[in-house]
Amino acid sequence: MSSTPVEDSMRSKITAALNPTTLDIHNDSASHSHHKAMQGSLSKETHFRLVITSCAFQSKMQPARHRMVYALLKEELDRAGGIHALQLKTRTPEEEERQIAREKAEKGQKIDVEAEKV
Repeated sequence: MSSTPVEDSMRSKITAALNPTTLDIHNDSASHSHHKAMQGSLSKETHFRLVITSCAFQSKMQPARHRMVYALLKEELDRAGGIHALQLKTRTPEEEERQIAREKAEKGQKIDVEAEKV
């Protein structure tokens, strides 16, 4: 049995439905275990940050993208002792490329657009 069943379930559902080019799942539960709302909770998987890059988000505004993810994770969100907090960063591959270019420009690094497409 996995020690991270909620994370595994999220990864499986998001991968199957959105075919992401980037899927970063950060379990921040340990940082929140002292909160009053978490007292008595035995779950070590309650607070997550997700970064998802997918073509499925093309032409959709952030609220619609977030609703897509919430719908996929409804079971994990509704389950007693399940996900208490979910922070989402959703973007298209083009938005991700622009973000990478901005970050490189801020660091003064040369931006090679062709290399970024690989």
